Amino acid sequence: MGPGKATNICNAVNEILKKSAVKIGDGKKLHEEIRARNATPIKLFFKKIASIFMPLIPGFIACGLITGLVGIALKISPELADDNFIKLLMVAGNAVFWGMNLFVGYNAGKIFGGTPIIGGVLAAMITHPALKDINFFGENLVPGRGGIISVILIAAFAAWLEKKLHKIIPEMFDLFLTPLITVLISGTVAIFILQPIGGAIADGIGTAATTAIESGGAAVGFILAGIWLPLVMFGIHQAFTPIHVSLISQYGMTILLPILAMAGAGQVGAAIAVYFKTKNKFLKKTVASALPVGIMGVGEPLIYGVTFPLGKPFIGACIGGAFGGAVQASFEIGAATLGISGLPLAATTNNAAIYLLGVLIAYVAGFIATWILGFEDPPEEN
Repeated sequence: MGPGKATNICNAVNEILKKSAVKIGDGKKLHEEIRARNATPIKLFFKKIASIFMPLIPGFIACGLITGLVGIALKISPELADDNFIKLLMVAGNAVFWGMNLFVGYNAGKIFGGTPIIGGVLAAMITHPALKDINFFGENLVPGRGGIISVILIAAFAAWLEKKLHKIIPEMFDLFLTPLITVLISGTVAIFILQPIGGAIADGIGTAATTAIESGGAAVGFILAGIWLPLVMFGIHQAFTPIHVSLISQYGMTILLPILAMAGAGQVGAAIAVYFKTKNKFLKKTVASALPVGIMGVGEPLIYGVTFPLGKPFIGACIGGAFGGAVQASFEIGAATLGISGLPLAATTNNAAIYLLGVLIAYVAGFIATWILGFEDPPEEN
């Protein structure tokens, strides 16, 4: 992108902000208006899918941090691997992933309008270890094939079937016939149709993500991290939640999260530049208040309160994130959790030192880009 084109984009952003009468600290209002205008069926579908995983995030955070901290301890003292307490911590760190299909099945059944426990039962069915001893058409079944992708497909089908059965089965038989027929039919469809489809989709996602980063390296990371903040503003980021979970279930980590987390780091660098460049006391106070949580991975205060309302610093943040993402992709840094970013994510990555190097580069690049692009310093009353 040439400097002329970048300037045109910056000017366009500023015009939008001026017309919308957005003030410092009031960026969330414009963000909600944008999201409302772009609430297309596809984006609403992504949001629905993402809502399946929202209740699981605290579990991912806890287990991911436990796994990361145990991993750091074992690198320092490998002999701790034989310690029973460490073994117990490793079990705790793996707990959310061990039961993930069941949790997703339950939540998906609820989100799609079915009975939640039926979704959980069907998820347990396709995950059951005894499946490996069952042979159809000359091949043994594969427990857990397709992971959460299969579970979502199966839970959605079961919820659809259950709602149809409620309409045609007499009320006096509904209590026991509907769940029985739902589980029998959905279970059969799951094993022979939906689980193979889910397996193919999950394999495709895993292969596409790893191949793109392995072959594209820094360029892919640069692009993904650079466009992440606009994707978040328009709500498209919801589509990545099941991808993260699928990668974690397949490979034990997601190589996308460290890349995308750099967008928040670029935001921090851009905000620091704003702090030193502005003469507006209220804006300085806003930046100072939002920076600590931004460093810890909570970027909303900086987005809505600082960079987005100012326009050009938002672009500077995207540039900073892009450089950080290039570093993460170059070294194929992965994280064993989701739901966190910033400095805390380092403990869950496969190389904390490189991850932190990428964070620092995103800070610096975001700062420099914002300093060069500049911004219109708001009057003191704003």
